[in-house]
Amino acid sequence: MAKSKPWEVDDELWAVIEPLLPRRQRRVRHPGRKRLDDRLALQGILFVLHTGIAWEHLPQELGYGSGMTCWRRLDEWNRAGIWQRLHEVLLDRLRSVDALDLSRAAVDSSQIRALKGGRRPDRPRSIEDGPEASTT
Repeated sequence: MAKSKPWEVDDELWAVIEPLLPRRQRRVRHPGRKRLDDRLALQGILFVLHTGIAWEHLPQELGYGSGMTCWRRLDEWNRAGIWQRLHEVLLDRLRSVDALDLSRAAVDSSQIRALKGGRRPDRPRSIEDGPEASTT
């Protein structure tokens, strides 16, 4: 059996993701171009993130739509909070089958807010005596 590519979303994972995505109703009057299937857009997003290529270089031959379409969908889902909800759902599923190993977890200090702030730098001192003459 051939191993699937890391950016391809299998049916089991898609069954978890699909209910989280917002439903977009097509306009009856002036419907415009048909929207790219969400699963294909997700696979395009994952392809770009996995390979590191630029969005505009996403190969059309893969059938994932244009790089800009995938980028817009990523942005739309990000603003709708889809990624946070998906993260929570997947963590809950891992917890429910006791497959979440927190012994290897790390906290990035850049994500922790400094409540009292850091030390303010001293004002730079002049190298000459007295105030500088105004040039205006």
